Amino acid sequence: MIEPIKSFDYHIGWRSRGRNPGRHASTQRGMGMEFRGHTTLLSYPDPRRIDIRQTIRDPMEQVYVRLFNQKSATPVFVICDLSGSMNFGAKKRKIKLAAEIAESVAQSASEHHDPFGFIGFDEKVREDWISTTSFKSHHAIAMAESLKDFHPAPVDCKGITEVYRYLPRERSLVFLISDFHMPNEVLEEGLSNLLRHHIVPVVLWDAAEYRNLPEFGLANVTDAETGERRTLFIRKELREKIVQSFENRRNEIYELFMRFDMPPFYVEGEFDADSLTEYFHQFVAA
Repeated sequence: MIEPIKSFDYHIGWRSRGRNPGRHASTQRGMGMEFRGHTTLLSYPDPRRIDIRQTIRDPMEQVYVRLFNQKSATPVFVICDLSGSMNFGAKKRKIKLAAEIAESVAQSASEHHDPFGFIGFDEKVREDWISTTSFKSHHAIAMAESLKDFHPAPVDCKGITEVYRYLPRERSLVFLISDFHMPNEVLEEGLSNLLRHHIVPVVLWDAAEYRNLPEFGLANVTDAETGERRTLFIRKELREKIVQSFENRRNEIYELFMRFDMPPFYVEGEFDADSLTEYFHQFVAA
């Protein structure tokens, strides 16, 4: 039995420029309820909006109409890391978890009447893993479903610095899904290129990468950047060093995200859509 895709609620903290009707506050004139001001009937020929009082007050005897802002749609994207480290996972591979999150984002965008797009990257932007924005989410959901069975090659994720080229100029809501096992300078460049948009970093963290190591003996460990597996002889001192390095990395990326005013959303184990709803209530002004 196929489990239903669970969606979440989100909102944006800016006025959308989208011309298509939607649920977000907008800069576009239309048939909404948010009063914007007055103009003459000649400038905006809609007799349904005539304001009798404003017309009577005008000594030049011009006819005035009321202007309103419509609610508009906003593009929503998932940018997903497809590099080697995303193949790791004790109970569930990170790439499968990322696919489940992408499905949820696509479903949520559809329910909010927003267009959805998907961009995958590893050492480059993967044009075979791109779904252009559409108000119909079935293609993107199908792509996310096929992503569950994808096995990333042991390559890095420098393509994050180029994904901005595939996004529209219009400000978009972007869910950036990765374990962020990459050099700080690469991540910083990638985030700098995305500042036009509202970025939600979705950090996939697996405790098995570092907490479940033995204190003594042989253990298979995964290279944090490429996903390649190596066998190490673990001693207590080495185990403590590995654990501390992961904790330091967690603090580093948190500080880097906050420097760009992008609070991260952590997913460890299973994805909880309700927690992402709470994230928006906490960090994004309605």
